[in-house]
Amino acid sequence: MFISLSIILLSGVALHYGLKFIKLPPLIGYLLLGIVLGPFVLNQIDSSILTLSTEIRQIALIIILIRAGISLNIADLKRIGRPALLLSFVPAVLELALVVAIAPSLFNISYIDALVLGSVLAAVSPAVIVPRMLKLMDKKLGTEKRIPQMIMAGSSMDDVIVIVLFTSFLSLALGTGATAMTYLNIPLSIILGVAFGLASGLILSVIFKRCKVIPIIKLIIVLGVAFGLKGIEILLEPYVACSSLLATMTLGIVLLKIHEPTAEQLKPQLNSIWQIAEIFLFVLVGASVDITVLADNIGLGVALVASGIVIRMIAVFICTIKTPLNGKERLFSAIAYTPKATVQAAIGGLPLAAGLISGELILAVSVISILLTAPIGAIAIDLTSKRLLTNKLLPLSPPDDIDTDINKQVAIEN
Repeated sequence: MFISLSIILLSGVALHYGLKFIKLPPLIGYLLLGIVLGPFVLNQIDSSILTLSTEIRQIALIIILIRAGISLNIADLKRIGRPALLLSFVPAVLELALVVAIAPSLFNISYIDALVLGSVLAAVSPAVIVPRMLKLMDKKLGTEKRIPQMIMAGSSMDDVIVIVLFTSFLSLALGTGATAMTYLNIPLSIILGVAFGLASGLILSVIFKRCKVIPIIKLIIVLGVAFGLKGIEILLEPYVACSSLLATMTLGIVLLKIHEPTAEQLKPQLNSIWQIAEIFLFVLVGASVDITVLADNIGLGVALVASGIVIRMIAVFICTIKTPLNGKERLFSAIAYTPKATVQAAIGGLPLAAGLISGELILAVSVISILLTAPIGAIAIDLTSKRLLTNKLLPLSPPDDIDTDINKQVAIEN
């Protein structure tokens, strides 16, 4: 096992710097590394690591959602309003509908299996989008109209909604039955996820405000709570659905809102942990891929993924109708909504692990979506951001409010 860990980490670091140098997302290298090292090629990854693959991928997804949550400012979300709400579900739903319409004839699968495949493909990638939107926010590109915040908020909620749908559709495909509770679980999962996240965030904010805790201990506590939320989801699963992923992101949002110093302390530490988690996430996904299934379906898989990207971009244009965004900014938003990676890596292998007949196909197409859209989307975001976005920043409050606040402060000091 330790030799496998050494190979994965050292090779991952080498690929990270090599691909960064040529302006490609390192996750592509990690994925290909996993395919090469996996049991279907060189078989150099210890079986004990492969056994824990699903759990390791879930841990990685929890880390990226905490990271996204502590970067989402509620004030910005309120200002963004309608377009962020629409972006959270309209592109995903339209892409899912397209997959359900054409995948059964392309791959000779049932409509229920097509729902599972569509829910895997319909999510955008926090691993590609979040770091780039944060970089744009630092450079003040597009922040005048809060475009990075809109994309990050919409894509984060998009992932949560898609994952909830995936869980429901997978249950249907596995034959556990479709009852009224199955469909009721979708809104319940969202409501309970937000409720648990709010409660956890409020409690941690109070603790961190009243107790002097060093940043690394804060990180350990937050991770412990996030993993506990996942445990609660598993415990409640026989009775009611609860999205621990939405709870985790809500926890981060509440920390930023109530105790911003803690959120700022956690950001660089989570970035560091993510560097390790990202390597294992994509290497283990690659190791799960049967390259013969991948090769057999690559043509139709590319056609399906490309069709989904087209409908997704059209959906983004629809969502940004009657907004302050001009044509260039709407085009950038559509481009930024194309990369797929993290969610596909985290859940793409679950149908296969659960024994679904089309599980190998779903995993193969999810890997095709990563290989196709992650590098193209990342490069497109980087190349178009400076050309399509401005670098101005609007004040957070109207000038009259600022003057009023200053006058109040002067009166207090006098």
